[in-house]
Amino acid sequence: MITIDPLLSAKAEQLLAACRAQGLTLVTAESCTGGLIAGVLTAVAGSSDVVDRGFVTYSNDAKAGVLGVPGELLVAHGAVSEPVARAMASGALAQSAADLSIAVTGIAGPGGGSPTKPVGLVHLAAAARDGRLIHERVVFQGDRAAVRAQTVLRALDLLEQLSS
Repeated sequence: MITIDPLLSAKAEQLLAACRAQGLTLVTAESCTGGLIAGVLTAVAGSSDVVDRGFVTYSNDAKAGVLGVPGELLVAHGAVSEPVARAMASGALAQSAADLSIAVTGIAGPGGGSPTKPVGLVHLAAAARDGRLIHERVVFQGDRAAVRAQTVLRALDLLEQLSS
């Protein structure tokens, strides 16, 4: 059995209730979290009326092929960047009927970091069908599991901001 952190579960329930009240649906586009955002949301009974779908686009090919992230963005900025996070969020909306999207791309560790892109760096982008888009660049602390959990929590917060 998989257990979800009670804080994440409560945050997911709160977000789902807010979306339900507004008649909004969600789509996720995940890289460094590998589906954890969708997993936390769908662990809540009844979430199917809000969660439309989730994309796990771990590779650059998946980001380009599934979400339509332009190859030139990936080459010019790298997968872990603001332009790519924004394109992932927009692409998830384009590939779904959802009202809101969340996209995350980052370096969860323990390896893979560099001086300009350290372990723990995550770019999050939340987009609404009406054109609103929020981007955040965060460097989370802790091990791989901690970075991923903090990313999920922040992603739910961004979606909640757009749902109100």
